[in-house]
Amino acid sequence: MTHKAKFVLVGLAGALAGAALTLNLSAIADKEAVAPLPVEELRAFTDVFARIKNDYVEPVEDKKLITEAINGMLTGLDPHSAYLDAEGFKDLQVGTQGEFGGLGIEVGMEDGFVKVVSPIEDTPAFKAGVKPGDLIIKLDDTPVKGMTLNDAVKRMRGKPGSSIKLTIARKGVDKPLVLTLTRAVIKIRSVKSKLLESGYGYVRVTQFQEHTGELLAEALNKLYKDNKTPLRGMILDLRNDPGGLLNGAVAVTAAFVKPDSLVVYTEGRTEDAKMRLTASRENYLRPMQLDYLKNLPEGVKQVPMVVLVNSGSASASEIVAGALQDHKRAVIMGTRTFGKGSVQTILPLGNGTAIKLTTARYFTPNGRSIQAKGIEPDIVVEDPSMPSEDEALGIREADLAKHLSNPEGGEAAPAARPSDSPRAAPSEQPGKDKKPVALEPGEIVSKNDFQVNQALNLLKGLQILQSR
Repeated sequence: MTHKAKFVLVGLAGALAGAALTLNLSAIADKEAVAPLPVEELRAFTDVFARIKNDYVEPVEDKKLITEAINGMLTGLDPHSAYLDAEGFKDLQVGTQGEFGGLGIEVGMEDGFVKVVSPIEDTPAFKAGVKPGDLIIKLDDTPVKGMTLNDAVKRMRGKPGSSIKLTIARKGVDKPLVLTLTRAVIKIRSVKSKLLESGYGYVRVTQFQEHTGELLAEALNKLYKDNKTPLRGMILDLRNDPGGLLNGAVAVTAAFVKPDSLVVYTEGRTEDAKMRLTASRENYLRPMQLDYLKNLPEGVKQVPMVVLVNSGSASASEIVAGALQDHKRAVIMGTRTFGKGSVQTILPLGNGTAIKLTTARYFTPNGRSIQAKGIEPDIVVEDPSMPSEDEALGIREADLAKHLSNPEGGEAAPAARPSDSPRAAPSEQPGKDKKPVALEPGEIVSKNDFQVNQALNLLKGLQILQSR
């Protein structure tokens, strides 16, 4: 795929308007021949329209009725198809730049409430203690029940410095929590890195944005420069990464695999929904852009790697993890991922609005569909800083009403791999009194992060085996 017509997103649940998107800025082309219109159903539609106009308790504008009808058509299909009004469409485009005004929460809908997928690091929501799995039941004094996801997101966004009150229902907490958050300009640097210790690098990708590939190249060059010798191991942390731009996912994968290796392919009903994206510059660079992966340090494509994932790793994160797993380039460690394996195309309607329509499923290089399954880690390592049921109850694609089926079947696989799979046992059993590991100011990863330490131990073990 070139960048002449398409700009692809995969991920960004809720706060950045959904998970797994293709932003198509060209006009809607003629597709296959359209079937005859269903006359009886259209007659029923006009009858309902007329009844509402004449009999509803209050006058309703035609524009509102038509807009809500479009909303209903799309939201009735699957959890990710939606209508974007002019403001929502603009917010989507702005959000991909890595800067927007709001709280910093990736969200979805469940039973009419806003459900938190994950708070974004270093944002008001993250600092206030909002957790994955929280149900937002009120925004200020307005109940969320009955709102569309776009309406809820629109209310959470606002002018930096303004405040909003969230009423949250949390599993295991008897009474709703009331949190007052101050909106901020959410600037997300999508790549963070550090040397954990001599010879072992750590890179965290928080989202896949427009400049993620370039930032990754900078991070890798700095790690090798700071270490002064080739690295002996690398940890790529994709935990709670909701996804983002597909070219960013291709760039991250391309940094670690052989040139022209298949990264992901998509299948849909139309020809333009069928893509095969390889680790080639035309699939992650804009026209005339210099190849920022060209001069990566020697050894990047061979350094032993562990990729950390969890239930908050979605779409673009799953593409990267799946590709590295299929190419046997990295060991995937953590817990089963979100399972977002469909692609949505953003189709502008010419009046500043757009529709977000599911048009394809994507597949890993070996032909695996992630939809409603997720990526199963090679080594299951749960986070002992959380009660075990919190991880098990983490929202996933298979939990969403009307989600697309997996063409291979086998949805809602258990969080753990079969009994013969490797499993790292925490040093002590998770309990209800456990709290997430807090980061010290300036830290990007805690020294007490159990999963990171397990990944580091594995890399050291691999180094010992290779030396023998």
